[in-house]
Amino acid sequence: MKNILLLMAIALSFVFVSCNDEKDEPLAPDSHECVDLGLPSGTLWATCNIGADSPEQYGDYFAWGETAPKDVYEWRNYQWAHWEYDTISENFYRLVEETWYKYYFDYWTEDGIVKGDNKAELEPEDDAAYVNWGSKWRTPTLEQLHELVNKCDWQWTTQNGVKGYLVTGLNGNSIFLPASGGRNDHLYNDGKFAYYWSRTLCSPKILKLEEADHNFAYIMFFNMFGDQEIWYDSRYDGIPVRAVRASRK
Repeated sequence: MKNILLLMAIALSFVFVSCNDEKDEPLAPDSHECVDLGLPSGTLWATCNIGADSPEQYGDYFAWGETAPKDVYEWRNYQWAHWEYDTISENFYRLVEETWYKYYFDYWTEDGIVKGDNKAELEPEDDAAYVNWGSKWRTPTLEQLHELVNKCDWQWTTQNGVKGYLVTGLNGNSIFLPASGGRNDHLYNDGKFAYYWSRTLCSPKILKLEEADHNFAYIMFFNMFGDQEIWYDSRYDGIPVRAVRASRK
C-alpha cells in the first residue's frame, strides 16, 4: 500500500511541475540581473539601465530604434529618417524635406499620400536591449510601462547619492530608477527628471497623446515633483532604456 501511495505522489508531483506556466519556471542564468515585482503580466524588470553596472548609474542613451550611443542626438543623424531643414534661429527650424526609412505610418504630403511600413513595435535587431544584452531582453512595450506606472508604489528618494524613484511591486520587491534626464548635444534635466523608452511607436490608434504621431515614441516620464506617467518624445532624442526580461528560459 505504501508503494502505491508513493507512486501516486510522484505522479501528482510530475503533473504539477509539468502544468506550471513559464512564470513558475526557475530563472535561467544571465549576466544581467532582474527582479520579479509580482506584476499581473509576470514581467521581470532589469535592476539597472542598459550600459550601467549598478542601479544608480545612468547608463547609455539611445535614439529610438538605434542600438549604440553617440555624441549628439538630432534629426540630422537619426538612423531611420532623413530631414532637411533650414535654421531660422537658434531654437526654430523649417522643414524642407522629410524621408522615412523604417517605422512610419501612412502620411500626407503636398504630392499625395506616402505609404508607410506601418511597423509600430521595434524589431529585435533595432532594440537596444536585445542587441546589447542578448535575446532574453527587450525594451518594454507601452503596456509594460503602463503596468509599472499603475501597479507599483513610487517613492522619490536618494540612493547612493543619486536621485530617483524606488519602485515597489505588489510582492514587496523593488527596483531603483535614477532620474537620468536625457541627451541631445549635452546631458539635461538629470537629478530632476527621467525619460525611459518604450519599444512602441506613437499612434492615435494605440494611445492618443496630443498630436503625437510617428515622429515620436512612447516613454515613461517621471520627475521630482511626484509625476509618473506615460508620455512621448522625439525619436531622435537620447534616452535610457530599462530592459525587461523577455523569457525566464
